[in-house]
Amino acid sequence: MTRTAARYLYLTRHGEATPDESELTEAGRRQAALLGERLRGVPLTAVHHGPLSRAAQTARLVGEQLDGVPLRLAATAGDYVPHLPSREELPSETADAMLGFLDQFPAEDREQGPGLAEAALAEFTGPVVGDEPRHELVVTHNFLVGWLLRAALDAPKWRWMGINHANAALTVIRYAPGRPPAVLLFNDTGHLPAELRWTGFPQELHV
Repeated sequence: MTRTAARYLYLTRHGEATPDESELTEAGRRQAALLGERLRGVPLTAVHHGPLSRAAQTARLVGEQLDGVPLRLAATAGDYVPHLPSREELPSETADAMLGFLDQFPAEDREQGPGLAEAALAEFTGPVVGDEPRHELVVTHNFLVGWLLRAALDAPKWRWMGINHANAALTVIRYAPGRPPAVLLFNDTGHLPAELRWTGFPQELHV
């Protein structure tokens, strides 16, 4: 019988990006460095990151604070629409607004996203083979954090929508053998000073 051990999946959204999203702002670079400092005591085996520059730069700055943890590029950690719901899946009172929101994204993101999202579940979730727990960080984007969190909670596929994550905040999910996934942390910004928290959210939602 194959032995399995717990996986601890650490998720973060990239640091604050410039308006054209080509790189991090100074605040975003500070956020990434502080996240790296927070994770120094975690026995991470890898830092996975999406291909876009804001995620890759965040991963590099986090990695600079760690000791020899490899950075690994993963298309599955990219920025895409993970599930395109039908109108029938959605609450009737919000369906028009939610479908209108999705319509603004490029067709490529909407068409390729669901396949990447299923691959992300296979790559990043569930217990791991072996006797030793595994700790991994995924530096990604808002949508994928929402997708993985709704999967951990066994929520409907459309429920990735409405789950928002601050830049460089930390979410941790544990996948232990024989147990349902456990959300240990969500959107934790305790490693950031007050002025660097809640970026990525509309101003009226800053708390």
